Amino acid sequence: MTEVAPSVGAGEPAGAVGCATELGVERWSSGVTTHATDRVAEEAPIALVYHGVPHVVMLATPADLTDFAYGFSVTEELVADPQEIRAVEVHAGAGEEAIEVRIAIAWERFPELLRRRRNLTARTGCGLCGAETLEQAIREHSRIGQGPRVRIEDLHGAIAALESLQPLNARTGSVHAAAWVIPGQGIQCVREDVGRHNALDKAIGALLRAGTDLEAGYMIVTSRASFEMVQKAAAVGIGLLCALSAPTALAVRYAERSGLTLVAFARRDRHVVYAHPRRLEA
Repeated sequence: MTEVAPSVGAGEPAGAVGCATELGVERWSSGVTTHATDRVAEEAPIALVYHGVPHVVMLATPADLTDFAYGFSVTEELVADPQEIRAVEVHAGAGEEAIEVRIAIAWERFPELLRRRRNLTARTGCGLCGAETLEQAIREHSRIGQGPRVRIEDLHGAIAALESLQPLNARTGSVHAAAWVIPGQGIQCVREDVGRHNALDKAIGALLRAGTDLEAGYMIVTSRASFEMVQKAAAVGIGLLCALSAPTALAVRYAERSGLTLVAFARRDRHVVYAHPRRLEA
């Protein structure tokens, strides 16, 4: 795998691999208790702060946070494109486990960001951050372009390969992954996080920072295909989203309108196509 390398900010871990803690536990099995060591994934409140103004706090894996800042800012349409992000700095917050991600964006975007901030509630991991109206919550995008042509055997080869490319999940069993795949070249980038949309935002952010053509590949996510996952993919023009778990009806309808190929219940030997099967080739 040729992974899109993160460019870390001040105080930011280089990747998610180290975001696990070893704990002493008592393990019970078949009536027998033993003392053992377990690895548990780290989770931290991540405050996204734009020009000194707090916007939202997300619970996330404290790694690849510059990628997260780029992906979240673009997929939530706080900026129109990554060039409007001027700087990202990662700092330890006031609490022992809290982290601040300080983001500078183009000033013409700031008034809309302030207006949306007033509508936020104390949610974490949400996919509709700051939405006040239905139009803001379910944002329609231009229909996705031609996108990739994906051979079914290549898709299932990438699904099979993904498990070995999730080092944090291998240690803890409790995090999601989002993987960027180029047809014929395999998985190019993987990001992990305790939150499914955080993992997707991190992967998208890494690709945006690298200047990747997002119509050239597709995304595999280890979670369900909920609405906000489809919306985030469509927001940046990704033409195919493959989920290992189930979709929701709202996600399927949005994929249909957006022109996005939605694949779910994907395993090594099976999958279900819910919208726009034209990008898959037998």
